[in-house]
Parts: sequence; structure tokens; C-alpha cells
Amino acid sequence: MNDVIDHDEDEFSGKSKGGKARAARMSAEERKASALKAVEAKKAKALLPTVVNEGYLRVGDAELEVAVLDNGDRVVSAASVFTALGRTRRGNKKHLEEQRLIDGIQTPAFMDAINLLPYINQELKGVIPRVEFKTKSGVIKDGYKAVILPLVGDLYLRAREDGAIKSKEQQAVAQKAEILVRSLAKVGVIALVDEATGYQKERERDALAKLLEEFIAKEMRPWVSTYPPEFFEQLCRLRGVPFKANMRRPQYFGHLVNNITYDRMAPELRNALKEEKAKAKKTGAKMHQFLSEGTGYSLLQKRLTGITTLMQASDSYDGFIELLDKVHPLLSLPDPDTTSE
Repeated sequence: MNDVIDHDEDEFSGKSKGGKARAARMSAEERKASALKAVEAKKAKALLPTVVNEGYLRVGDAELEVAVLDNGDRVVSAASVFTALGRTRRGNKKHLEEQRLIDGIQTPAFMDAINLLPYINQELKGVIPRVEFKTKSGVIKDGYKAVILPLVGDLYLRAREDGAIKSKEQQAVAQKAEILVRSLAKVGVIALVDEATGYQKERERDALAKLLEEFIAKEMRPWVSTYPPEFFEQLCRLRGVPFKANMRRPQYFGHLVNNITYDRMAPELRNALKEEKAKAKKTGAKMHQFLSEGTGYSLLQKRLTGITTLMQASDSYDGFIELLDKVHPLLSLPDPDTTSE
């Protein structure tokens, strides 16, 4: 124990001696400037706004670190903004020094691409400056005013609308931004109604966060691959068709998919989904997008897992169908339509 204490004392003593040695090499003016700098830093830290309330806002599969400061600002951590947009933060000091300046303010890395700069409006400029704040434990963190989320989302949407976004990376961010903006708008309206009616006092503490998560999940549905790659990989094997990860499904796969899935889930389900698809008049829409959020979509996901396993256990397509008929018999007439689902 004494050895540990002696080691710590020696280390502390070494640092102390090093500090004294540096101070000894300074001129009187340099020591005075160093002392003043330390005092100013201490004052600046004392003046920083402090967290009053903090928590995590769940957005899809990400958790954003948010807080309310004692000056009334609502902030989101800098790292969380990158997370919300599906970006990786380039947070080293060197990069921060190299960021482009707009009206003398460093532009965040998630919007500093040259093709995005023309879309930074005055409102967005007002929330670009990073906000430093102290946590309840005294740790200094940096972030942005929370309103930057819908504003930067709008930036990507305007740029995409004008055809200014070309790269796959920015296209992916624009998709995330669209989902984020839509979902925040829905929650915002609900919050305003709750406040106007006084209902916010009665709702659950995290009710709005749950709604946001629900809206995000619903908006993400069109962008998430429902059918796992293994499903089509096995289907190609059983039909003797070469499989490629980026392949366009052969025309007859629509008939096969309907037979394997929808015709065995519920009577007349396929026809009902086709009617809903026709009513929606959405280009590129898929029938699975019109399944109910809970029962229908969950059942399809479970079926696909089981069906893929049956495919893997089969040596031929006829053998697979024979197994499938035993496990999930047809509930609807076979589909004469050969179009894709």
C-alpha cells in the first residue's frame, strides 16, 4: 500500500516540479499572462449555462442526447445531430479549424459541403454556432440548439428538390432528413394541441417521445427491405436462376411471392392489398406497405423467416412447395397475375 502511495506522491511531485520548472523559465510578463488566462477560463466556465433537465430522445433506432439549460435553451448534443442524420462526426480539433466560415461562423461538418452552402438561410445561420454548456456534474459539453434538427433537415430537402444532391451519401442523409422533418412536424402539432387544451399535464411524461418513435418507424417502412436477401437467394437456387445481390427480380417472381406469402396468410388478403395499392396511386409502392402496422406486418416477417428455412431444407422447388403446403396451406386461389408484388 505504501508503495502505491509513494508512487502517486512521486508522480504528483514530478508534475508539480515540471510546472514549477516551466514557470521558472517564463518571464514575469509571461507568468502574468498565464495567470490571467487561467482566471479568464475559470470565469468563462462559471458563466456557461447549466443543464436543468436532461434525457434521451429516441428517433428510430437512435437515441439523441438532449437537455434544457438554465437560460431556457433546448439543446441537442453535437454528436447526436450527426447520429440523427446518419453521419459520422469528424470532431477532431484540426477539422474544426478547417471548417468553412459563413459570416465568420464555422459551418458544422454535416452541412459544409459546397453544394449545400447556397441552401443555408438566415434562420439556419442563427443556430449554426455551437453551444457550450455544463452538465449537472460540471462536465463541459458542446451541442446545438435543438431547432437545428428540422432546419438542417429542410436544407437537405430543398437541395434535393433542386437536384443539387448527387452523391449516394447525401441522398441517404436526405432520406433521413425527410423522415425526421415529417415526424417532428406531427409531434409538434400534437404538442401544441395538448398545450392549448391543458392536456400536457395529464399525458405520460414520455408520451410525445413514444409518438415520435412510432412516426419515425412508420415513415421508415418504405425504405426498409421487407424481404431478406436470403429469401430471394434461396428462391433463385430452387428455380435455377443465377442470384445477384443487385439483381432485378424476374417477372414471374411476383406470382411466386404471392403464392408463397399472401395467399397463405389470410383469405383474399392479396386482393385486398392490391385494392389498397390501387387506391393509393403511389408509384413504386409495394403491397406489404399496406399491411397493418402490428398484426399484418409482424406476421409477414415471421412467415418469411420460417419460409426461408423451409427453402434451405429443400432440394427442389416442388419439394419446397410440398413442405409449404403442409405447414402453411393455401387460403386463397393461386394468383394468375404474374406482375411483381
